[in-house]
Amino acid sequence: MTQQRPLILRSLTCQILAWCLFLLLAGGALAGWRYQSLASTLENESNILHRLASQRADQHDAHLTALSAVANTTGDTQHALFLDVAATIAHFYPRIDDIQLVPLDASEGSVGIGPLTPVLAQQVREAAIKSDGQLALLPYPEHADHYMLVKRSPNTDDARYGLMLGIDAGQLLGEASPFWSKPGTLLQLSMPGGHVLVSHLPAATEAVHFSKALASASQPLALETGMTIEPGDLFPPVETVLTLMLVSAAYIAVLAAWRQRVRTRAAVEQARLSALESRLAHASRVNALGEMASGLAHELTQPLTAILAEAQACRRMLSQGGSGPSLTPVLEDTIAQAKRASSILERFRNWSRPQPVCVTMFDLRDALDNVRALLASQAASCNARLTFNMPATIVPVKADPVEMEQVVFNLVRNGLEAVATQDAGQVTVTLRQTVSEIILDVSDNGPGVAPELRDRLFTPFTTNRPDGTGLGLTLSQRLIERANGDIFLVDEGPGATFRIILKTQNQYMESTP
Repeated sequence: MTQQRPLILRSLTCQILAWCLFLLLAGGALAGWRYQSLASTLENESNILHRLASQRADQHDAHLTALSAVANTTGDTQHALFLDVAATIAHFYPRIDDIQLVPLDASEGSVGIGPLTPVLAQQVREAAIKSDGQLALLPYPEHADHYMLVKRSPNTDDARYGLMLGIDAGQLLGEASPFWSKPGTLLQLSMPGGHVLVSHLPAATEAVHFSKALASASQPLALETGMTIEPGDLFPPVETVLTLMLVSAAYIAVLAAWRQRVRTRAAVEQARLSALESRLAHASRVNALGEMASGLAHELTQPLTAILAEAQACRRMLSQGGSGPSLTPVLEDTIAQAKRASSILERFRNWSRPQPVCVTMFDLRDALDNVRALLASQAASCNARLTFNMPATIVPVKADPVEMEQVVFNLVRNGLEAVATQDAGQVTVTLRQTVSEIILDVSDNGPGVAPELRDRLFTPFTTNRPDGTGLGLTLSQRLIERANGDIFLVDEGPGATFRIILKTQNQYMESTP
C-alpha cells in the first residue's frame, strides 16, 4: 500500500493537469470564437456604413448638377429659383449646410443660403477656374469637420460661376448603426490629403481593422474603422462559466469511461498472461534447446565432413596398394578432426554455463593454414579460386585457437557457397596488422548480401540458403566477442566482405586489468 500511494498521487496529478489543460483549450477556443465574431461584426458594420456614406456622397454630385442647371437659367438675374432650390436641398439634407454660387468675375456678388467671406469666395473662384471639368474636393476653412465640393458652371471653358456645397462630414456618417456608439469603437473619415474630418478614437486604440475609400469618384474620402477588444469581450462571464462547466462534465464522463475500459482490459490481459505463462516458459526452453541443437549440427558438419573425406582417401589409397607410412598423415588428420569434433561437443555441452575461455597466444596464420587445407577440395569442386594473403611475419593473437579456426572456416565456406554457381568464383582471405589492430577480411565476388538481411545478419536463423541453419554468423559473432574483437559486414561490393578486427598483443594487455 505504501508503494502504491506515490503512483496514485502521480496519477491524480496527471488527471488534474489534463483537466486544467482541457479548460485552457476550451477557454482558448471560446476566446478565438469571440474574437472572430467581433471581427466579423466589425467588418459587416463597416461595409454597411461604407455603402451608406458612398450613396450619400453620390447625391452631392446630383445636387451640383441640378443647381448648375438652375443657375444658368436665362432671365433670372436675382437667382430666385436657385435660392429656392438651394433652400430645399439644405432643408432635406441637413449635412449640406452651405450652398454658394460665386461668379468668376470678382466684381459681381455671390448668391447663397448664407453669408460668404471674401477669402472663401476667392477660394471657390480659384478652384472653379482651375477645374478641368472634375469636381474639386477642398477642406472647409472655417469648420474642421466640414469639406466643400466645387464645380464650375456651366462645366465648359466658358464657365461663369463657381458652384460650392459645404458638407458636414459628421452628418455624412450620421444615423449609422448603434454599433458605432459602443465604447472602444474607432470611426474616422479623412480626405485624400490626410486632413481628418471625423475622428472618434477610444482611449487605447488597436490597429485599424477596416480601411477603404468611399465609392465616389468626386469624394474618395478614406473611411477607417476598428475596435479595441478587452478581456471581458473575449470572456463574457455567463458564456465562460457555462463553457467551463460543460467541458468539466465532458472530461469527467470521458475519464470515467476510460478508467472502466482500462480496468476491463487489464483484467483480460492478466487472465491471458496467466494462461500463457507456463506455455511461454516451455516455449522459451524449447527454442533455446532447438537453437543449441541446430548450432551443434551446424558445427559438427565441419569436422565430420573432413573425417569422411579422409576416410575415403584412406580407402582409395588401400585399394591402390598404399602402405602404412603413406596412410599415417591421413589417419593423423582424421584423429585431429575427431578430436576437434569432440571439442565442439564439449563446448556445446557447457554453452549455457559460464566457462573460462581457453585463451592462449598463437600465430593466427596457422589457423588460416588449417582452414585452407580443409576447404581446398571444396574450392576445387566448385571451380573457385581460394587465395590467402598473409604477412611474412608472425601475427600473434591471444584467443582460443579452435574458436578462431571455427570462425574463419565458417566465413570462407560461406564465401565458397556464394560463388559456387559462378564461372570465375573468387574467395580472398586477407590478413594485415597495424600498430593497434589485427584486421582479417574474407571477401567473395558472389551476389552479396540481400538488403533485407543486412540489418539482422547476425540474428539466429537468418539465412538466404534453403539448406542453411542461419547460426553460423551468430556463433561466429559470439566467438569473436569472446576474443574481445568485432565482426561486421563491409559494404564495399561487389560480393560480400566480412571483416574481423582483433586487438594486438599490446592493446590487449593494456585493456586487461
